[in-house]
Amino acid sequence: MNLPKVVESQTKIRFQDCDPFNHLNNGKYTDYFMNHREDELIRNYDIDIYKMAKQLGKSWVSSSNQIAYLKPAFLMETVTIESQLIYFDNSNLKAEMRMYNENKTQLKAIIWCSFVHYNLVTQKRDTHSEEMMSLFNDILNPLTANIFEERLKTMNARK
Repeated sequence: MNLPKVVESQTKIRFQDCDPFNHLNNGKYTDYFMNHREDELIRNYDIDIYKMAKQLGKSWVSSSNQIAYLKPAFLMETVTIESQLIYFDNSNLKAEMRMYNENKTQLKAIIWCSFVHYNLVTQKRDTHSEEMMSLFNDILNPLTANIFEERLKTMNARK
């Protein structure tokens, strides 16, 4: 399979998500990142987490997030968001997502999101299917940095 390891989309920063200074509110960055990832999972990998939850009783739940705010995103600005799977095992996933200005010359924020595969019926952690493990292996795009702060240093060095 020739699936993309890095997926990308653009969106506009909306009024209701901004603070009085016309900056994207810190709490809303995660919403923009998650919306991007959900849309791109469907578009690129045919994974609809809500359909899975309804049909199979399984999906993923967030277990942790690490985020760094580097430059503000402004009201009505078009931003480009990239994401990639940087780690997986039999029941965990970790994705990195980056928000840039429209033409990707300025990194605005970076987040590492960890997820646990979860069985909604038993209300317990579950293991990924062989099919999912194979997909994850195909799209895995690991980083050289294993610690978030190390990654920030490498990203700042690229400025």
